[in-house]
Amino acid sequence: MASPSPHAATATVPADHLMGVYSRAQLAFDRGEGVRLYTAQGEAYLDCMAGIAVNALGHAHPKLVEAVKSQAEKLWHTSNIFRIPGQEALAKALTDVSFADVVFFTNSGTEAIECALKTARKYHTANGHPERIDIIGFDGSFHGRSYAAINAAGNPSYVEGFGPTLPGYVQLKFGDHDALKAAIASPTTAAVIIEPVQGEGGARAVPDADLRDMRALCDEHGVLLIYDEVQCGLGRTGKLFAYEWSGAAPDIMTLAKALGGGFPVGACLATAEAAKGMTAGVHGSTYGGNPLAMAVASVALEELSKPELLEHVNDVAGYFVQQLEGLKSRFPDVVLDVRGRGLLIGVKLATNNRAFMQLARDQKLLVAGGGDNCVRLLPPLVITQEEAREALVMFEAACEVARASIKAEDASA
Repeated sequence: MASPSPHAATATVPADHLMGVYSRAQLAFDRGEGVRLYTAQGEAYLDCMAGIAVNALGHAHPKLVEAVKSQAEKLWHTSNIFRIPGQEALAKALTDVSFADVVFFTNSGTEAIECALKTARKYHTANGHPERIDIIGFDGSFHGRSYAAINAAGNPSYVEGFGPTLPGYVQLKFGDHDALKAAIASPTTAAVIIEPVQGEGGARAVPDADLRDMRALCDEHGVLLIYDEVQCGLGRTGKLFAYEWSGAAPDIMTLAKALGGGFPVGACLATAEAAKGMTAGVHGSTYGGNPLAMAVASVALEELSKPELLEHVNDVAGYFVQQLEGLKSRFPDVVLDVRGRGLLIGVKLATNNRAFMQLARDQKLLVAGGGDNCVRLLPPLVITQEEAREALVMFEAACEVARASIKAEDASA
């Protein structure tokens, strides 16, 4: 029997004419300022999502606004067939504060991951070992939504329905050291990719000692180490880069999200050695590194690099975690665990995390979802302790409602 034509009217067209790939909350925001978002009706919400760790400097940060305005009046886009001075300046700024020697600019974290994966495989080809293609990833990871990125993470719900999985991607259990040792020793292994602190996977932080062991194993077997710091990088953990806590630098690292403070921009950083195969013509981007993105990202990086901001992140994160641990003690029937690092905080729940997100929204608090039945608190890094206290009051109120709901369900059972 012939398959139906894609032109046949077999499905209902949504009223908003958007593909139904998001399960959206029935909220729309008109403007933002600092740590708050406002609806068109003027309702204020305390934003502990920050666009999923994107708006690290808060909404409508005056220096970012000025950077957009100033550059928009001069030049938006040319092409990467020409020199772009803003790229050169930002690349130097990033390499000055990191392990890296070279940078490729993208429009998103997913694109940065694509560049990282290609860079790793090209490195081995340049060294005369094209058979070394295997990328080792871990369960619970998230590296973006492109075809290579979903294969690198291996989450079944993301790869199913898209045809055969790509060859050369190996998934291991998070924290299984023996399996990692065996996989790294394979003669076809090219690289290991890991988030120093998992975001979507439930805010699981890799122990510093494990990252150091992973670095040593990669060195022993000639394997490249890729850190995905798209979510956990750029001040989120209380250091500019999450890997700095362990001292175990990568060969390749991806950044995005906070790099533009809300403007779409990403970057793939690498050592000169790791990038030796990335020669003219092997990779590119039409919009990546455009002058407008570079102007905004340069200002964002300058602000995010300030020692006083990083110190502030550590102080406020300590307050958040202390208070959340208190809520865990008071609401053991709701809060099971508090995890993460810095202002990438995960709270594992006994109740459904999606339902809890709505309870939080009812209190005018925005939190993100996460794996392992967690919700994530990812506030702008500029959140004050007073604003953090306000967020915790709202979070506690949501816990109260969740507890009442649990008791009601138990009574009716």
